[in-house]
Amino acid sequence: MDAYFWQLPLLFAVGIVAGILNVLAGGGSLLTLPLLIFMGLPSAVANGTNRIAIFCQNIFAIRGFRKRGVMPLELALLCTPPALIGSWVGANLAINLDDQMFNRVLALIMLGVLIFTTVDPMKRFRAENINFSFWRKVILIISFFGVGVYGGFVQAGVGFLVITALLVHGLDLVRINAIKVFVIFAYTFIALGVFIYHGQVNYLLGFALAAGNSLGGAIGPKLAVDKGHDWIKKVVSLTVLVFALKLLFAP
Repeated sequence: MDAYFWQLPLLFAVGIVAGILNVLAGGGSLLTLPLLIFMGLPSAVANGTNRIAIFCQNIFAIRGFRKRGVMPLELALLCTPPALIGSWVGANLAINLDDQMFNRVLALIMLGVLIFTTVDPMKRFRAENINFSFWRKVILIISFFGVGVYGGFVQAGVGFLVITALLVHGLDLVRINAIKVFVIFAYTFIALGVFIYHGQVNYLLGFALAAGNSLGGAIGPKLAVDKGHDWIKKVVSLTVLVFALKLLFAP
């Protein structure tokens, strides 16, 4: 119990930063997962424990975006069901996670997102109202099944996949972040259930982290709406670059 004296406040503090990062861009779990492992949790337990914080964080983030009137609920509901199915598949695979291999894959994905957000080829197509044809909806559903599989499997960096999946359709980053927190909240409920079923959760550390993530999740939407697309783009790019380099060159 003495170890918790320093672990709990540290998790709370790091959770605030991670919560803000998760709402604005992604990659907050790349801070919290290594910290949980450093505190002595096996990787599978750290993965499951982190889901408590993600779940709680996004309750506050959803409330923040809805309060500011930037939650495209119809589009979020379209993206959610395939992500729920994918999350169940991914979380069951995560029990035997090969950390090193997926860190390398994640780094390459993140660098791809960095290039895409920097070039921003969809900028000229960005609009307030976007017409989603039948085939665009099909592509979106397939994309979010993949997002769910990855998010259920490892979570860390899934926000960058959501950003990519929606940027190609011309959405701005404020609305993308609103959809992102809604979808991740929903599929995390499924993934967390799988980890709980397999006994891969430390509740005390999880709720300490969740308190910090929730505060960060409440702060994030205000920053997103106040600062707008271009400012978020800079945060996304910097966050992606730092975490991708960390993953690529980690021993």
